Amino acid sequence: MCDPELTGFSVNQMTVKQLSLPELVKGLVELGVPGIGLWREPVAEYGLAAAARLIRDAGLSVTSLCRGGFFTAIDPAERAAALADNRSAIDEAAELATDTLVLVSGGLPPGSRDLVGARERIADALAELAPYAAERGVRLAIEPLHPMYAADRCVVSTLAQALDLAERFPAEQVGIVVDTYHLWWDDTVAAGIARAGAGDRIHCFQFADWTTPLPAGVLTGRGQLGDGAVDFRWFRREVESAGYAGPVEVEIFNDGMWARDGREVLAETVARYREHTL
Repeated sequence: MCDPELTGFSVNQMTVKQLSLPELVKGLVELGVPGIGLWREPVAEYGLAAAARLIRDAGLSVTSLCRGGFFTAIDPAERAAALADNRSAIDEAAELATDTLVLVSGGLPPGSRDLVGARERIADALAELAPYAAERGVRLAIEPLHPMYAADRCVVSTLAQALDLAERFPAEQVGIVVDTYHLWWDDTVAAGIARAGAGDRIHCFQFADWTTPLPAGVLTGRGQLGDGAVDFRWFRREVESAGYAGPVEVEIFNDGMWARDGREVLAETVARYREHTL
């Protein structure tokens, strides 16, 4: 049974990637957590249909699927492959009964310094994919990533940049992700959240903390809630004031957390969510 305090709460499976999908589902049910965020690779490893059945039978909701995107290639063959992969991701999201596919848009192609051109190629890809997703009941959610990722992973770094892309399309087709890890530093984020809410563009809301020093490679530097600099209650107030009433996911990539017992980390994550966000 879902704990009323945890209504709308979701744990992304990457937070405790050391747990198998059945172990995570069992743990979430025991802790009264109603939602789960999924990643394509471990879902494919378990089996798409089997994963959908496992989660459905447990009574959990899939709050998002990560990830699509990587739209910035210049080479025609690479672009075609990216579009095909994203159509597959949309189909997987529909099979898993989630209405939200998170997009990491892609970095600069090798040898390129053209940020504007890269962002326009994202828009071109969205124009092809948004109608396909809409036909399957899936929304595309552009996730702005911290600027340190702009060169190699995501040329969309702010909510304003994400909204400039999303607003070219109907809100029910393309929106944005508010992820505290990537946006906590930006003094325009409140205006961006308000703008996104006014347009009904907030399709996903994720928590992770910012801790230093960052590890080599920086991808696995997200902190457990309460260990760093992020004011989660402030973010929650801003997002809810903007009209968002959807799920809240905790999505953390952290080598230290992954090295621990997954059940212990899962219980700690729920406890930190209660302590630092409610």
